[in-house]
Amino acid sequence: MNRSAFVALPLLLCLVQGDQHRPGYDDTPYLPGGQWRVHDKSRPYPRVVHPGDGTAAPSDAIVLFDGTSLDAWAGKDGKPQWTIDDGSLLVTGGGPLHTKQKFGSCQLHIEWRTPAKIKGNGQGRGNSGVFLMSRYEVQVLDSYDNPTYADGQAAAIYGQYPPLVNACRKPGEWQTYDIVFDAPKFEGEKLVKPAYFTVFHNGVLVHDHDKVIGATAHRKLAHYSPHGKAPLQLQDHGNPVRYRNIWIRPLD
Repeated sequence: MNRSAFVALPLLLCLVQGDQHRPGYDDTPYLPGGQWRVHDKSRPYPRVVHPGDGTAAPSDAIVLFDGTSLDAWAGKDGKPQWTIDDGSLLVTGGGPLHTKQKFGSCQLHIEWRTPAKIKGNGQGRGNSGVFLMSRYEVQVLDSYDNPTYADGQAAAIYGQYPPLVNACRKPGEWQTYDIVFDAPKFEGEKLVKPAYFTVFHNGVLVHDHDKVIGATAHRKLAHYSPHGKAPLQLQDHGNPVRYRNIWIRPLD
């Protein structure tokens, strides 16, 4: 036996023994679909992801904005027109902002804040929006003691579903959206699976796998048009809304 084979033998024995002593069973019934048994010892383990500490993103997330750079973003004419102010992204006009990278199904974390000084009412107060795939909007609005139409208030799937509850904080306080978005699927011109939203607003469930009826529209019925992956977009509605701590985990 040469030296390399001698060195490799203990490693091989270790791997074999490790597989023999792996927890689980190989004599239990198959789960529906037939690939894996109940408690199957050979079923692959999930990959390890280190969660954030409440402020940091998970280890497998794409950080889109950390308070220091707009490198991940572009504006309608290429260069982003919004500004970074005190570690947050401030809407200062110039149209919407969108990511350079395109996404489909994803988990999105985003924090936002409307102005502390109240100005305007209804849809004119702290208005912006988070558009998944540049089409499907979760509304951003100061909805703290600010009546508007139900499917247009904060955390609404705009024009389609009001949130289950109004979980808005006071004007000037930071708020959080945690969004799980299941992208639509098309075969040619045909929609074969609609999009779905699950949304937590400030940790409160406000949409539970709601089926999206189409791309966001104002005063019109939403409808689908075929498309592929597309950027995440933040809306400029003329109000100085702020964003921070934006990260995304593609779920394709």
